[in-house]
Amino acid sequence: MTIGSDVWIGGGAIILPGVQVGDRAVIGAGSVVSRDIPAGVLAAGNPCRVIRALD
Repeated sequence: MTIGSDVWIGGGAIILPGVQVGDRAVIGAGSVVSRDIPAGVLAAGNPCRVIRALD
């Protein structure tokens, strides 16, 4: 698991082994992150998916 800088992770989120989270990403509470998350996005859900890009 690799987590970039300035990443926010909501409470109860589960990040599985081997997943990379890009810089400035936001992971929603209760999300199950099973795939890589690119930098600068809001991602949430089960399974976690990109909701929108952040400015």
